[in-house]
Amino acid sequence: MSKEKTVSLHKSVKPFAHANLKKSTVQLFNTIPPLLLLWTAAYLSLSISVWLTIGLALVASGFIVRSFIIFHDCTHGSFYQNSKKNNLLGTITGIITLFPYEKWKREHAIHHASSSNLDKRGVGDIWVMTVAEYDSATKWQKLAYRLYRNPFVMFGLGPLYLVLVSNRINRKDARKKEKYNTYFINVALVIIFATLVWTLGWQAVLLVHGISLYVAAALGIWLFYIQHTFEDSYFEEESEWNYVKAAVDGSSYYQLPKILQWLSGNIGYHHVHHLAPRVPNYHLEAAHESTPPLQYATTITIKTSLDSLRYRLYDPEQKAFITFKDFHQRKKRSALSIKTAIKSATSTRIQTK
Repeated sequence: MSKEKTVSLHKSVKPFAHANLKKSTVQLFNTIPPLLLLWTAAYLSLSISVWLTIGLALVASGFIVRSFIIFHDCTHGSFYQNSKKNNLLGTITGIITLFPYEKWKREHAIHHASSSNLDKRGVGDIWVMTVAEYDSATKWQKLAYRLYRNPFVMFGLGPLYLVLVSNRINRKDARKKEKYNTYFINVALVIIFATLVWTLGWQAVLLVHGISLYVAAALGIWLFYIQHTFEDSYFEEESEWNYVKAAVDGSSYYQLPKILQWLSGNIGYHHVHHLAPRVPNYHLEAAHESTPPLQYATTITIKTSLDSLRYRLYDPEQKAFITFKDFHQRKKRSALSIKTAIKSATSTRIQTK
């Protein structure tokens, strides 16, 4: 992509890269209070029906995802124009969603700066191995990667690891501000959940908060996974990597039903978000609709997104993801070709003699 096109695209979305106090306030009030009401109703419904409680907890998980989108915008400094307001609300929504604000803010910034860059993988993204890397990996490395990419592990055990382990500890290179923010959120969560368990009982807390937070985390991992894992996703080495191509070609447009689009805070317009992180979630759709080049981004529906579960390895030569089955079939064909070539060479030498 030429420098002129890059500049043009940035100019096209620039009018949307500003916070609107009214829209931010409306979104805040149609997200957080309903979530708190759903949690309260879920606890009260325990005296009526456990199935009603589970149903309310599942609905609450959608509002947790929406709360996370507000948290996410705060990390980009896009929900409010004032940085102090973003930091305060980000910490509050971090407590609600169980995410450390400052830690995630830094890791996510690294993700945006290196997304689809084959030479800068490893921070804030899904583990991706290239065909060559997997082929040269040890037996244990291959096993670890296979387990990581297994849907049961990624979406079943992944939420537990994310919420209970990864989000609770700081990186070794974390600065004081980041460390203290994580400590503060952890202490706040201990106090909140200790109080809930003491007053309502661990079974009730596990049913309401346990289910809603677990499902929300699983949905979050899925959204993050699908928005960067599709067959012709863009990945490139540092020397050839382009920020705009990484945004538009390396992120999908996840076309969701309106209710799911609302609950997920328009994050399906992920290509727009990666192109201009300062665009608040409530402006993403308008930015997409008013910028024709962005409408050529890979569009994925709920049905077609399920295909992404098959994609495990990235092939830089084909510029596409492939399955483990494809990899092994290639290996067999390659081995057969080598075997045939050896036989042919041997036969030729014998005839020559």
